[in-house]
This record gives sequence, C-alpha cells and structure tokens, in this order.
Amino acid sequence: MAFEIRKIGVIGAGQMGGGIAQVSALAGFDVVLNDLSEDRIAAAIGRIDANLGRLVEREAISAADQKAALARIKAAPDFAALSDADLVMEAAAENEEVKRKIFSSLCAYLKKDAIIATNTSSISITRLASITDRASRFIGIHFMNPVPRMQLVELIRGIATEDETFQAARAYIEKLHKTVTVSEDFPAFIVNRILLPMINEAIYTLYEGVGSVDAIDTAMRLGANHPMGPLQLADFIGLDTCLSVMQVLHEGLADSKYRPCPLLVKYVEAGWLGRKTQRGFYDYRSGVPVPTR
Repeated sequence: MAFEIRKIGVIGAGQMGGGIAQVSALAGFDVVLNDLSEDRIAAAIGRIDANLGRLVEREAISAADQKAALARIKAAPDFAALSDADLVMEAAAENEEVKRKIFSSLCAYLKKDAIIATNTSSISITRLASITDRASRFIGIHFMNPVPRMQLVELIRGIATEDETFQAARAYIEKLHKTVTVSEDFPAFIVNRILLPMINEAIYTLYEGVGSVDAIDTAMRLGANHPMGPLQLADFIGLDTCLSVMQVLHEGLADSKYRPCPLLVKYVEAGWLGRKTQRGFYDYRSGVPVPTR
C-alpha cells in the first residue's frame, strides 16, 4: 500500500512556511508549525487567520472553511512535537548552514517512515539529504512565493530519493490543487535557474547606468508583459535570498555569467533587503514605493 501523508510538520513560520501551513490546512491536512520562538509561531497563525479572512471576504472560501482550517494548525514549540508527522517540510532561511543544523538534530524526533522535505530554492537536495538518516525518504518540494497564490511546485529528487517518497510527495501536492513540475537536482532547479539570472541582469543594467529603477521595471512590465518589474520582484523575494541563489549558481556551475552583481551585494551588506526591511530597490517607509536609484 502506498505511503499516505496525513499530517504535515512545517519548520519555519515565515512567509513561505506560513503559506505552506495555510494551503495544507485548507486542503484538509493536520499541520504542526515550528519556529525558534512561540511568539513567531503565534504571529504566523495570526497572519494565516487574516489571510483566510480575506478569502472569506472574496467568497473564495466559507467562514466554516476558515474555522476548520485554523483548527487544523497547531503550534510545535520544539521538534518533539513533530514526532507523529508523516511529512516534515523545512522552510527556514535560504542558508545551507541553517538547514544543516535543522536536519542534523531533527531526525532523532521523527517516526521511522516520516518523509523529510526541503523548500530550498537552490541548494543541492542530495547534499542536504546526506545530513539526515533517511536519504531515501528526502525530497525537494519547492513552493513558489506567495504560496497560496502561486500554482506551481517544483519536485526535486536527490540521488537516493525512492519512488515511494516521490509518489507520496506528488500526491500531497495534487491534494493542494497545485501543479507539479519535476526538476533534476541541479543548482537553483528550473524556475530560479532562469528567473534569478534575469533579475541579476536587471541589477547590472541599473549598476551600469543603462536605466533607472523605474525605467527598468517599466520596460519589463510593458515591454515584456511581466506582471511585476524585475527590481520590484527582487524586493518582494528578498535581496538576501536573490544573492544566496546567485551564489549557489555561481559556485555550483562555475560560470562567470552567474556572478552576483556588486550592487546586489552592496544592498545586502547595507541591510536593504527589500520589502521585509522596508528598503531595497524601492523605499517602502512612506507607504508608497519610491525608487532608491
């Protein structure tokens, strides 16, 4: 009989982890949500409640759906609270050291047949799997941001990932009514392998003075019919995440075309990481985005 996922553990209650918890609970899965502090978990559950409330207002779901989904989400103050999860999804920062620390201590608390997944947008699945005690039950499940709105999920097998793990992960994604695309385990997979170099090139275009922030974003919105300009999108993703992915591409593929733009490095060093810090390629502090260059 195929392995069935019923209960989801989510590590990381930020934008991605909260989104994964929300869509999983709405689809009928029990969810336990973990982060470094109970305050962070409570804040995430509050955001999920507000997001579901907006869906009720738009008549996308009923008030009963909101109440039922929220009741399925429980706080997991430590890894011991993940002990009966069928699938544990790591959605921490895009930093390999952070992920390594999580995986090296997580496995001791999980049941033997639990699947571990990572929501990494760029790091080797095979390398992360090797830190665990169950490489055959480890897989990349890369949700797009924002999770509730974006239709696509990339599934990435490590070299040791078994068919049963892959099929169980695919079935889980299909129950969320999302579309699976399968990528090989190469740096940044499919979406970010194409998207992030484009964003990096837009930053080079700014760095070299070819156009201003407004000119570049307007050009790509109206000239290439993109829903969001590349610099606006970089701010939305987080400039630290953009830099991390470009570094993974540059180191993993050893090609100079993936060299992170020095201006991107400078913004990250300044702590101007985009929307989450209120400043990036735009300044959001007044409530109206103002280009910073």
